Order: sequence, then structure tokens, then C-alpha cells
Amino acid sequence: MLRIHFTPQDLTRIQVASAPDPLWEIACSLHRLQTSQGRWAYADWYRETRTTLAGTQLGAAVRRLLVPVLPRARYLPDFLTPHEAADGLDRGLAAIVDTPPERVAHEIRLLDRSSGAPDWAPRLLDREAREDLAGLLRAYHEAVVAPHESRILATVAAERALRGRDALAAGVDGLLAGLSPAIRWRPPVLHVDYVEDRDLHLAGRGLRLVPSYFCWQSPVSMADDTLQPLLVYPVHGLRAPTPEQPPDASLAALLGRTRAAALQSLALGATTSELARFLGVSVPTATHHTTVLRDAGLVVSQRHHNTVLHTLTPLGAAMLRANPHQAPRPGLAPRAT
Repeated sequence: MLRIHFTPQDLTRIQVASAPDPLWEIACSLHRLQTSQGRWAYADWYRETRTTLAGTQLGAAVRRLLVPVLPRARYLPDFLTPHEAADGLDRGLAAIVDTPPERVAHEIRLLDRSSGAPDWAPRLLDREAREDLAGLLRAYHEAVVAPHESRILATVAAERALRGRDALAAGVDGLLAGLSPAIRWRPPVLHVDYVEDRDLHLAGRGLRLVPSYFCWQSPVSMADDTLQPLLVYPVHGLRAPTPEQPPDASLAALLGRTRAAALQSLALGATTSELARFLGVSVPTATHHTTVLRDAGLVVSQRHHNTVLHTLTPLGAAMLRANPHQAPRPGLAPRAT
């Protein structure tokens, strides 16, 4: 159990990441390759990744270099998931390269005591070796994570919209209480199902919440309590676009004023009931429209309690930007298509 202790100041300094953290997605995706737990939720990604890596130099390097330093274990070196990655992969990789050798040596010793560090790990004290590792992390991201970026972005955008609605409806209590089944808010302490028993005192530093596509069930935090506090947690209840669905057939079904209006109204997110009221249609009809939009890869749907929140995917947002006058104004949509 991880117990995160909040002060009144910390409650005003909670942030929800606006985009996926690329280095945490790398780490968590490597964990998905190391276990069969939750594999059903990533089945298409797992099959594609195995095919991409099988028999390649990249696949061999992942097994020999990345998995040993980012194991699915109680401890991960913090310098491999720096705070700077919040600003993108380039900033995160640069921070890894710039890590002071003394810190690298300390964290490698911790890794060795926890699950065993590879024999070559001490070489990471040299900047050139860290540059090589950063290059490998980039290659892995480009081959394994980036091809699924649209789905990952849509997942995090939907989660962020949902957390925002919780915060508007019930304040900080609503935000923290709805994060995950593995997280329970008992003010002023956030109780997290964790790999070890520890207490994290925020002491006015706030907490950065990082929703993750590849994180499965168990949230993750930094091992060093002196670093900027964060909590990486799994996004749950997601209904993503079906990857096997050919988009062209579904996109053709979008022709018509009602569905165009539906797409426009989801720009800021809406529940099925809200969408039905906006369009002037029944809830089952609104559900049909969101199903077509979701199958076309234009929206993502996430269940929360007894409602379903729909938000745009990057593809859906791009379609609105390309066709800013496509959708009619509210109240002008016909009742059926």
C-alpha cells in the first residue's frame, strides 16, 4: 500500500497530465511484454509488437538492454522516467543523457539490490552509453508506441475530460475518488494498491497525475520521495475504436447533418444523454451515432458509473479543423438520419 499524504496546499496543486508521458508509456509497454497479465486488453498491440520485434536487431536490443533496466519489478531507476518527459520525448531523453553520473550509480545499485542489474549497467555512468540508451529508447518508441499514438492520445484525452468533469461536479474529492479501482481517497490520504508498503508526504509540492494507456491495474510512482511527486495510473473503462474496423466504410456513414452535428458537439466531450439533448434525438439514436463515430475512429467512449463520456480522437479533431463549417449550429439538426 502506498499512502500519499496531502496538506491543504497540496490539494490546490494537483495536476492531470494533458498528454501521455512517452517514457512512462515505454516503461509500461515493456512490462506488458514481460507478463501475460492483462494481455487480452492489448491483444492487437501485443501481436503487432511481437511481429515487429521478432528476429530484428531492435528486438534483440530490447531483450538485452531495455528489459533488464526497466524490469517489471518493485524498483525502476527514476532517472529513466524523468519529469522532463512531460514536455515530450526529446526533452525526456535529453534529461536521461544529462543525468549526473553519481545519481546513475546510486540508482543502479538500488536496481541491483532489488531485482539484479545487468553486468553492463555500470557503463551508464558514461554519457556516451546514456546517449546510446536514449537512442534505443527512441527506436523502441518509434517502432512500438508511435504506431498506436492516435489511440493512446484519445485514451488520455478522454480520461482527462472525465477527470475534469468530476472535479467540476464534486471538487478535489470527486477528482481523487474516481481515478481507479486501485486508488481510494480517504481525506487527507490517498490509498494506492502498490508493490510495497510506504508513505509519501507531499509537503506542499502537489501531485502530478499521469493517466497511462499501457499501465495495467497497479499504479506506479517515483521511488525517490525527494523527486517531484507523481502517480502513474491505469486508464480504465475505455472503449477505444476497433483497430480491425476498416475506416473507409464507417467514414462513409458520417454523411448527413445529424452526425456532423454530433461530431461537432463532442469537441469538448459529452455524455450520451447530453448528446441526445443537443441533437434532439432519443438516447438510443444518440448511442447509434456515437457507435458509428467510434467505429470510424473519430471518437472514444469511456464508461464512468452510470454514464458514458464521448470525446474526439485526434482524427476526429483533425476532421473538424479541416471542415470547420461542416456541422450545423445547435438546434438545427434533424431528428433522424
